[in-house]
Parts: sequence; structure tokens; C-alpha cells
Amino acid sequence: MVAFRNGINPYKTAAVMTASPGQLVVMMYDGVLKFVSIARAGCALPEGDPERLKMVQNGVGRSLAIIDELRSTLDKEKGGEYAENLERLYDYYSRRLLKAQVSFDDAPLAEVEKLVGTLRDGWAQMLVAQAQGQSPT
Repeated sequence: MVAFRNGINPYKTAAVMTASPGQLVVMMYDGVLKFVSIARAGCALPEGDPERLKMVQNGVGRSLAIIDELRSTLDKEKGGEYAENLERLYDYYSRRLLKAQVSFDDAPLAEVEKLVGTLRDGWAQMLVAQAQGQSPT
């Protein structure tokens, strides 16, 4: 139980430690979606609410950290054009998140949420197809 008191969930730790690289990517996209959702909830709060700044800053900051980690794992040599395209997408997501962070505007957050959700679903479908022995379409 000490792990829970320290904020570490042993079940999540086990899931990460046993996940395939593709599953880790999906988990990271899930993390971005979770923290973008927190930032969006913060944007919806009234301007005078002290939680507003905290939620937007935390949500955007943690989303950016995950995107930076995704970017750092790109292998441009093996991934070629796909890795280059993902890098451009990650750069775009980062710029939109930063815009939302300084303007408290929900529109860039909603856009990133939609785009990351689509990318996440594509990765998940690819993993299911691989598990079933099919080639991704």
C-alpha cells in the first residue's frame, strides 16, 4: 500500500512494463487525451476561478511532455516518411497546445483532442490487426 500513498499505482506500472512498443504509443496517446481533457475543463471554468489556471497549465504541460517523449522516440532512419510526418504532427500539436495555454482558448484543445484521438484509434486498430495476424490496411 505504500506505493499508492506515493502516487504510484502498481497495476499501471505492471501494464507499462509488459506493454509492447505499439501498446506504449497508444497509452501515451491516451495520456495526451486525458490531460487535454483536464485543460479543456479548466478553460470552461470562470475567469476568476483559481483552479482555472492550474488545470490549464497542468493539462497542457503534461500533454506537451508526453508529446515531447513521443517525438524523442521517432526513428527517422527506420520510419522514413512516416516518422517525418509524425514529427510534423507532434510539432503542430505542441504549437496548438501552447496557443491554448496562453489564450485559455478551448478551440486549439478541441482540435488537438480530435486529431490525437484519430491517431490513437488508428494505432489501436493496427495493433488489433497485428494480433489477429492481419496486415494493417
